[in-house]
Amino acid sequence: METGNRLGDVEITDPKAMRALAHPVRLAILERLQRHGPATATHLAPHVGATPSVTSWHLRHLASFGLVRDAEPGPDRRQRRWEAVARGFRFETPADPDPGDPDDEEATSAARVLAREMFLRSGDLPDRWAAEVEPTLEPEWRRLAGLANTRVVVSADELAAIEDEIERVLAPYVTRDEAARPADARSVRLLRYVLPEGAEEQTGKAS
Repeated sequence: METGNRLGDVEITDPKAMRALAHPVRLAILERLQRHGPATATHLAPHVGATPSVTSWHLRHLASFGLVRDAEPGPDRRQRRWEAVARGFRFETPADPDPGDPDDEEATSAARVLAREMFLRSGDLPDRWAAEVEPTLEPEWRRLAGLANTRVVVSADELAAIEDEIERVLAPYVTRDEAARPADARSVRLLRYVLPEGAEEQTGKAS
């Protein structure tokens, strides 16, 4: 099943771009720009764990792959401001990789490296949220927060359909203008892990 890009993410298909993004500072830069909007290297530096000069170098590297770009100048026109090209990004391994094709092998390897770095970056988010944020939430927000761990037995096409339907529901909220948000809206991070089990684990399928 072919799924659409309902959220308007930038689609990364170049293995070199995947490997470029598979770096903790670059991921931090892109996430910061996507979440908080345009910024200079100097402003980003303390939030991404690098000096302004190193941050500037990483920004130029991201720009070379079309992941960030120049933003409108700020009050100090001498400082270069950057912005993310989209609210999010997505990438995937080749749908039917040829084991003998070096290009397919490189794309598969690069996607795995980027996915691994993203897993590492997100791994401690729930623990930090539980320790630092959850205790401060109002009851109505605390009630809606939490973890869902659901196991389903589906085909690859059905899983693609589930993912597409989730994005269909999310898209109006992700893409709407800031002016259209309710006055009491706040940022909510939805972590969505999709973890198919290995073939050897299918002998005792649960309902």
